[in-house]
Amino acid sequence: MTESSIATLHIKVDPVHPERKAIEEAALILRRGGLVAFPTETVYGLGANALDGRAVARIFEAKGRPSDNPIIVHVAVREQVSELTGSFPAAAKLLMDAFWPGPLTLVLPVAKKVPGEVTAGLSTVAVRMPDHPVALALIRTAGVPVAAPSANISGRPSPTSAEHVMHDLNGRIEAVLDGGPAGVGVESTVLDLTAQAPVVLRPGGITPEDLREVLGKVDVDPAAAAGFNKDDKPLSPGMKYIHYAPLAPLRLVLGKPEAVASKIKELACQEKARGRKVGILTFSDSDDFARCGEVVVAGCREKPETVAAVLYSALRRFNDLGVDIIFAEGLAEHGVGLAVMNRLKKAAGGHIINV
Repeated sequence: MTESSIATLHIKVDPVHPERKAIEEAALILRRGGLVAFPTETVYGLGANALDGRAVARIFEAKGRPSDNPIIVHVAVREQVSELTGSFPAAAKLLMDAFWPGPLTLVLPVAKKVPGEVTAGLSTVAVRMPDHPVALALIRTAGVPVAAPSANISGRPSPTSAEHVMHDLNGRIEAVLDGGPAGVGVESTVLDLTAQAPVVLRPGGITPEDLREVLGKVDVDPAAAAGFNKDDKPLSPGMKYIHYAPLAPLRLVLGKPEAVASKIKELACQEKARGRKVGILTFSDSDDFARCGEVVVAGCREKPETVAAVLYSALRRFNDLGVDIIFAEGLAEHGVGLAVMNRLKKAAGGHIINV
């Protein structure tokens, strides 16, 4: 079957009490080696049977995903974790008790039965239990752990609705379970438990502060804080390549809010003078950029969780507006703000203007 011959099913389900018939139909597709997109509490994932290397390889084909980028495996019950890992450290149980189901991915030693397509040849596997009734019902009914990166074209903003998935992957995958909008809006936190001390490889909805309340010492990988690391073999999804990027180039402008606003207005005027259509990503408690270009407001700077919830939709909005360049404000890198800034730095591909 070629990509162009796939008729993608758009299956609407109740996000709280998903209909059994719809879940069984999607689970059957997974068991047969097909691809199903489904909602989680973070973003929409693109799922395949994690124990079927051929099915997992189709994820890379559908997304255009680099083959050295590992994939997170989703489980519905803790017993499934034992299928995936060679050992189960005490810290993992503490974290599962505290945060599962939820937006926390644990990197653990991999078991031999996990195909190399999932791990990108690493000796570790990333595992999480999503906090969404549709995702849990699908995994439980399929009876297999489900490998699932975000359900988008690789490098573009992650999907937080079924419409985003259909825009990117219609005709490339078998089905989309439409459970309405995702909640958290940014992907899960990835925590490596195979290092000497636990280390955050990708910030997300569970903050380093949250993790330290359970484990004490938790480090943050420098690449996670910097947002971009193009040289190393990635230990986690989202570490190496440009991600989350809209079609137009994005420039992240950092500094004190007043100075940032002034700089963005200056840059916008320069670009408009060149005949370019300018987009500006800002916050509800920021300066007025109405005369400077196409403005998209992404939550409140002082409430980073509101920014996280709408960030990818905001970035996709610039595609609809047809802008030629985007200037984006930043926010403080603490709490969920660390995850938001990680995504913005990756969307900018390291192009940061400090003022």
